[in-house]
Amino acid sequence: MERLIELINEKKPSKLIAVGDRVSRNIIEKGMPLDVLIIDNKVMRKAIAPLEIQTEKTLRITNPAGTIADEAWSAIREAIDYEGRAKVLVEGEEDLLTLVAVLSAPENSMVVYGQPREGIVAINVTEDAKRKIHQIVDRMEDKNSKN
Repeated sequence: MERLIELINEKKPSKLIAVGDRVSRNIIEKGMPLDVLIIDNKVMRKAIAPLEIQTEKTLRITNPAGTIADEAWSAIREAIDYEGRAKVLVEGEEDLLTLVAVLSAPENSMVVYGQPREGIVAINVTEDAKRKIHQIVDRMEDKNSKN
């Protein structure tokens, strides 16, 4: 978390977006300016008490494990475009929604997520990061269309 604070102070992201309950809670507890949180009320697929985090806007979506539901795209874009703090509450699983967050966020944003048993990963949203994530999503779509 200390390194994340340093990164945020250094990069001064236009939007700070967190994917995951634990990382969202840690960012809030450290007083960082979190704009969007994407949570599913689970940590490592185990239910937890819902986060009591004040937001001006809450969007609820269904996103089955291992997928990116169509409604996730519009909800995450809406949350990112919102001027206050927004929460996307996921019924299902939010893991792959990091990809959607990076592709939906404006350049100079930062998307942060937890890597189980490793720590926190921060992605600086750049044209290059979006290109790489887009390639991953395209490969996922190609694979799904063949099934």
